[in-house]
Amino acid sequence: MNYELFIAKRIIAGKKYKNSISSPIIKIAITAIALGIIIMLIAVATASGLQTKIRDKMAGFKGHVQIVNYDNNNSDVSTTPINIEQDFYPKFENIEGIKNVQIFASKGGIIRTNTDFEGIVFKGVSSDYDWSLFKEYLIAGAVPNFDQSRTKEVLLSQTIMNRLQLKLNDTIAATFLKTTSSKLPSNRKYSICGIYNSGFAPFDKNMMIGDIREVQRLNKWTENQVGGFEVLLNNFDDIEEKSEQIYRDISGTLNANSITNLYPTVFEWIKLFDNNVWFIIGIMILIAGINMITALLVLILERVQMIGILKALGSHNASIRKIFLYNASFLILKGLFWGNIIGLSIIGVQYFFKVITLNPETYYVAVMPVHLSIGVILALNIGTLVLCFLMLIIPSYIITKINPSKSIKFA
Repeated sequence: MNYELFIAKRIIAGKKYKNSISSPIIKIAITAIALGIIIMLIAVATASGLQTKIRDKMAGFKGHVQIVNYDNNNSDVSTTPINIEQDFYPKFENIEGIKNVQIFASKGGIIRTNTDFEGIVFKGVSSDYDWSLFKEYLIAGAVPNFDQSRTKEVLLSQTIMNRLQLKLNDTIAATFLKTTSSKLPSNRKYSICGIYNSGFAPFDKNMMIGDIREVQRLNKWTENQVGGFEVLLNNFDDIEEKSEQIYRDISGTLNANSITNLYPTVFEWIKLFDNNVWFIIGIMILIAGINMITALLVLILERVQMIGILKALGSHNASIRKIFLYNASFLILKGLFWGNIIGLSIIGVQYFFKVITLNPETYYVAVMPVHLSIGVILALNIGTLVLCFLMLIIPSYIITKINPSKSIKFA
């Protein structure tokens, strides 16, 4: 029989324990544990949600890795064509972890209305384009139909639609500059088949998506010439490793660049979330631990006579310390229980009802995203329990200083 655990249970269940002087301090300690896990869960969920959402948006527009020609063009416009007949297209045979390889070509232009105009980048894609990451942002209409011999359907962002006062299924006039200054611009008409709103301002403000064959005609390219290839990966965490493997596997005339290198400012910014989260976790565990140390010391001082009696009956210091550590562990678990209930409820409300909104110009998302896995929840709870328990071991040594004869004398 584990008599230390038996005594700890009797102390916890006793009415005197609940009405003792230490009761308010115990409640404060439990509240500190609960608030700590609530704040940690929210911090991790929001940071992970923002990172995941921004990564997915970038991949939806640019892929994880882009394969293009070596040139001095640093813009989003394709200037030098690549032959579509490559060893890695439509599939990399020597590299695992690649979800899809898709072609694209981009052309700069202007959309004109009777009263206004807006600069755009016409991104042409084909039937091999993976819409799974993009369809989430489609708020009206549908994606272009590439089964036709010529597709004049395009997707426009809600930002451009609002600026130009356009509606779904409207016909728009677009003007595209020629590659040589001696030629007149090309005028084309397109039909708006869908409206998207990603909340990612750098793309929403100028991106128009349509058929790659239209871009090929505008650039006087053949059907075997494309602007580049976008590679989608199964796991974003492998992006640097896969980018290096892709670079070594393609032709020496081509370059492979990950979106983390193409948009370093964005990804350096979201990396800072990890530092903030670790700081919050450290502070919360420290506060919870200090409160638990205070509660443990009060519990020990309140039961000096019981400790003296147990010592007089032959109990060792280690056994008596176990009684109070069991007691403290129960308080930590109680705080974790209520903290998880409240914290996960708050996260669930945000996930389903999207209560908290953000400025997309600053945060690249319109709604605060949350993302939390079972593994992270378990790690936070186990980590908090273990660290708080370890912080209680040294203060529990005060029990060894209690003299049984003196403590029983004043009982």
